[in-house]
Amino acid sequence: MGSMSPPTVTRFAPSPTGELHVGNARTALFNLLLARHAHGRFILRIEDTDTERSRESHLEALLADLRWLGFDWDAGPDREDALGPYRQSQRHALYAGYFAQLEASGAVYPCFCTPLELELSRRTLLASGKPPRYAGTCRDLSSEERARRSRQGSPATLRFRVPAGVRVEWVDLVHGPQSFATDDIGDFVVRRADGSAAFFFSNAVDDACMGVTLALRGEDHLANTPRQLLVLEALGLTAPGYGHVALLVGADGAPLSKRHGATSVREYREQGYLPLALLNHLFRLGHSTALHGLLTLEEMVRGFDPKHLGRAPARFDEQQLTVWQKDAVHNLTPEAARHWLKGVLPPGLESHTATAFVAAILPNLVLPKDALPWAEVVFGGPPALEEGGEAVVREAGAGYFAAAAAAAAKSGNDLAAIAGAARAASGRNGKQLYMPLRLALTGRAHGPELAPLLKAMPPGKARERLARFA
Repeated sequence: MGSMSPPTVTRFAPSPTGELHVGNARTALFNLLLARHAHGRFILRIEDTDTERSRESHLEALLADLRWLGFDWDAGPDREDALGPYRQSQRHALYAGYFAQLEASGAVYPCFCTPLELELSRRTLLASGKPPRYAGTCRDLSSEERARRSRQGSPATLRFRVPAGVRVEWVDLVHGPQSFATDDIGDFVVRRADGSAAFFFSNAVDDACMGVTLALRGEDHLANTPRQLLVLEALGLTAPGYGHVALLVGADGAPLSKRHGATSVREYREQGYLPLALLNHLFRLGHSTALHGLLTLEEMVRGFDPKHLGRAPARFDEQQLTVWQKDAVHNLTPEAARHWLKGVLPPGLESHTATAFVAAILPNLVLPKDALPWAEVVFGGPPALEEGGEAVVREAGAGYFAAAAAAAAKSGNDLAAIAGAARAASGRNGKQLYMPLRLALTGRAHGPELAPLLKAMPPGKARERLARFA
């Protein structure tokens, strides 16, 4: 019998140093879809070794954003198992053992270079046209010199001794065969001077120890991969496969940043974008699919194909996001629509009134703020007529509005009865019949359908507005 392939295990490994960027949300989405499509595991690991920038508040916001998007994970900081803990700040003992293994094999050495010395060396190399990699200043210090500097209290990082004359090769899931010469890679830091593990080390070690089979991440990490493969090889740990997805760019082709507008999940969430709209947009950024229309997360799982991940930069287009938002809004159930709009509905509305109002305006909404003017139209005072409206109302005549107001009082805001009375009194039809009614009732020539809008109006309000012009 042939050996069975190990189950697919993917991960999302953010640092809690700020808000969840939409590009990172897409990375999380692709890893989730990849794992679920293969009936594997998706884990959430928090890379919080940067104690100066990591914040508990950022972690709480991160978890809230991921849950809002509808993501679930099989293991994480709130769902520990035998492979945890899933916060790197709680894995110091594990790292210490692997650091000791590297020191015992001579694969690492202490580096006493100060930040100023490193910056001067970097500038010198750049000025001479050389790549700004570590010059190896502390690589061959004698054991006596290292001991002397340690006695003096000189802070030291721990650098990985990159072997010379070797090529590091792997097949990237997105970019295909990759090959890096170690002579182009300077010795890099695996442990900071404060004793904390650096990214090159902790990220790679945790992937191996947590059984990750594929690390799918942004292509800005592509050059990190050879360093991490070297570390894992030196430790005798199994490396995951790697895939590096194209970065998100703005309309101008530059990396997506604040100057392009909103970039965090929180910002879109607070504006009232629906998670399904954002997910449908992200699903198609750097991933081609033959599936059309608004997809559920379950449909994305079935339709995700890593072979369709593209290499070209993916353009984040808010106009396309708006298209998905409209689709998502129109697919809301009445209960979900009321919940979505709860922040803009007038306080104290009876349930049936709120339901009628939401049903009337929902086809015309993109964001919750779009409901505010219509709440004023339906529940506020008599609306001012938009430009050109007075002439239309005046032309309809007092008899037209007197008949319409009487019908409104009798029928209780029934548009058919109101329009029928106005038609009988004036002989008008079509646009000439309905436009004066719309203007008198809403102040606007365009907007949601008038019949459902009238059903949401409080009793007597339609009669009062029509009677103004009788």
